[in-house]
Amino acid sequence: MSRQLASIRNIGIVAHIDAGKTTLTERMLFYTKTSHRLGDVDRGTTVTDFDPEEQERGITIYSAAVSFRWRDVTVNLIDTPGHVDFTAEVERSLRVLDGAVVVFSAREGVEAQSETVWRQADKYHVPRVALINKLDREGADFFGTVNQIEKRLGAKPLVLHVPLGMGPPHVKDPFRGLVDLVEMKLLTYPPRDEVLEGDSPAEAFTAGPIPDEVADLAAEWREQLVSTLFDFSDELAELAMNEAPIPPEVIRRAIREATLARRVVPVLGGSALDCIGVQPVLDAVAWYLPSPLDVPSVEGLDPSKKTPVTVERKADPAAPFCGLVFKILAEKHGDLYFVRVYSGTLKAGSRAWNPLRQKKENIAQLWRVQADRREQIEKCEAGDIVGVIGPRNSITGDTLCEADAPVILESIEFPETVISMAIEPETSLERKKLADVLEMMKRQDPTFRARESEETGQTLISGMGELHLEVIRHRLQRDFNLKCRVHKPRVSYKETIQRPATVVGQSNRQVAGQTLVATVTIRAEPTDAQEGVTVEQGWFPENEALADIAAQMTLAVRESAERGGLKGCPLWGVRIVVVESPIPDPPPGEVAIRIAAADAVDKLLAAAGSVLLEPVMRVEVSVPEDHLGDVINDLQQRRAIITATEIRGGITVLMAEAPLASMFGYSAAVRSVSQGRASFTMAPLKYGPAPAETADAFV
Repeated sequence: MSRQLASIRNIGIVAHIDAGKTTLTERMLFYTKTSHRLGDVDRGTTVTDFDPEEQERGITIYSAAVSFRWRDVTVNLIDTPGHVDFTAEVERSLRVLDGAVVVFSAREGVEAQSETVWRQADKYHVPRVALINKLDREGADFFGTVNQIEKRLGAKPLVLHVPLGMGPPHVKDPFRGLVDLVEMKLLTYPPRDEVLEGDSPAEAFTAGPIPDEVADLAAEWREQLVSTLFDFSDELAELAMNEAPIPPEVIRRAIREATLARRVVPVLGGSALDCIGVQPVLDAVAWYLPSPLDVPSVEGLDPSKKTPVTVERKADPAAPFCGLVFKILAEKHGDLYFVRVYSGTLKAGSRAWNPLRQKKENIAQLWRVQADRREQIEKCEAGDIVGVIGPRNSITGDTLCEADAPVILESIEFPETVISMAIEPETSLERKKLADVLEMMKRQDPTFRARESEETGQTLISGMGELHLEVIRHRLQRDFNLKCRVHKPRVSYKETIQRPATVVGQSNRQVAGQTLVATVTIRAEPTDAQEGVTVEQGWFPENEALADIAAQMTLAVRESAERGGLKGCPLWGVRIVVVESPIPDPPPGEVAIRIAAADAVDKLLAAAGSVLLEPVMRVEVSVPEDHLGDVINDLQQRRAIITATEIRGGITVLMAEAPLASMFGYSAAVRSVSQGRASFTMAPLKYGPAPAETADAFV
């Protein structure tokens, strides 16, 4: 039966590691009666962390999809990892979702990965609501976190809750409930044990009058809420000016409009572990986050035209089908492709067209995925997120559509890998098996790389961090019974050029009795862009034959530049423009152009000079005052530059930039110098010049 698009919410839960995403998801499933028991992250009993590696470590590694009903909406929810090594799971999830719930810890506030996921949500224009979780923890600071959301993330927080107390039961004013600023009522919750024993968990709270101790604070924040919404509701503004009561429905309509416009971020409070504030989050998802009809029609390029034109696809089951592959699960009996359907209807047993690969794909089976459980369905429609079995040629980021209405949607860009290590099977008989398994893993994980080193013949695997590669290695042994020897991880270096240069590449040689003559002129400069080499066509002859030669030159230069620099590392932050070049008579062929392009790139690297770049990480260390000096001293010995310090809940937070090469094993080192009391997070920041001794080692 077709579901009304207006009643669908495709959302993700995103946050820094250990902010409480999976616990919140677990409570949502319990309160919607999708799950009949409360899972525990520490015990490895949650619905969405079903992989053995996740259960052992107590963290989310793979994004997991679940669906449930709340009030009159169907929520398709994706629980994502918080660890930076698995940021690709967040990237691809936000690319296909319409809204997000961002979770912050009231104790730690806005952390490093919080900023990363916020920027990812900004990149894909995703409206979001925020939950300030863990208000029952010592050092919790609700309003301090609200202030950080505004200052560090550049957002406009719209506070909908005021907490009654903060902290654990033994403090003077512990967390006891939430003041709902829309209804102007106090929400109080029973102990978690009583929630588990109750017959109707969805009603496991009571609404009552606001106590005097928090009345003034609630009135102050209520006034700020209403005044912020003036621009979004004339009705609300008029009622406020006349000092008339404002019905909650009027406030909610204004909040929804402001949220969908991404002008505000509704902020709620709670403690997911203790089942406090979960229902208001579910209500916020239903009331304030968009349905597929509330987001702009998806745009793509029509590849059937000689000059690609932009086309729109509306969220309409009757429109031509198009969907985006955003995740692949490699399995023994056929890969499972996760597809977000943007328009039209897709039926099991049909065929779809991949315009990028120019291939037809079988749609053998369609599945509704519920974490590690699946339900087979016959068809899916616009707004759905489904699993598809049958395709063979598509990869993450590819578009599937109807052959007579082709469209290529914007793909998904993933960050570059920063760390590599050599891996080899214990026996030569397993070499072919290892190669096949690594190919399968590359299909599944777009941030994982595997290649054979030309110099040593070793297999090199690359990823986003030490934990990423460790999980890969464990999976090889656990799932595929491959025992491999691994070598010490090493950094993925890049190269750039020192100065701008203009060079002329030549081809003038005899091959098989033919004289291959061509000239390719290029201009290059280093850029500040944190991306690889970009090659642009800088001249566009009106003559069609010459225009084709200019395009061939640009393609040949791009292929030559992608082979790397003088030290054998990929080029980074380099802009190359192919400028007008003399055309011999007769015009040059493809082979001559390739030879001249390769010569031009070689001359460029010699003329412009080479600079070795190393990955620089953004590091945040939370440390008690007693051990601050030892931690700073250790960071400085690792060539780290401390950029800022901040006090959060009595803990000093150091923000620093440090080269990845000096941060291997830092987890054990920081525990040692702080007697186990410090914690840290690390995320890729940029590439910067490597020290001279490192560069000399490449010569």
